Amino acid sequence: MSLSELAAREAVLKALADKIDKQLKAVRADVQAALDENRGVQQVAAVLPNGRQVAKVSLTDPTPAAVVTDPAAFTAWVRDHHPDPNAVTRRLVTEVRPATQVALLAEMTAAGVAQWCNTETGEVHAVPGVEIRPTRSRSHSVRFDKDGRDQVARAWRTGELAALVLPELTAGGAE
Repeated sequence: MSLSELAAREAVLKALADKIDKQLKAVRADVQAALDENRGVQQVAAVLPNGRQVAKVSLTDPTPAAVVTDPAAFTAWVRDHHPDPNAVTRRLVTEVRPATQVALLAEMTAAGVAQWCNTETGEVHAVPGVEIRPTRSRSHSVRFDKDGRDQVARAWRTGELAALVLPELTAGGAE
């Protein structure tokens, strides 16, 4: 294949990918909104117009984790209560060392509460400036059946998907 042919192929694929990506983002947002509206639904089958199931769309709830919401309060608490004198770095600004923050947040995430137990004294501290909250938005995933991708490709080639997605990319479709 010549350089000119390769360039043309790349340009065409880029244009198609951009068009598909735009549509995918829009429909993904629509699916998420529908899943959020139908609170009891955890999974839905993806079925082609011919009735064949090709995939499952499953709701994924984010796992809650400890997150610093007030860095100043968290830093003051670590400075005053953590047994490691090197847990806080003092400069013009006082801040918790990254390794200490990661370790403390991991402990709080595992416990499911914004509390920390000093293993030397047994004292349990409520940690200010930290909350347990989802670290990302609710989302969903698409898992194809064993031959689902092949079925989609076959349906695309035969024109079965023209009314479902991107009719402008199929023969005779509107612009």
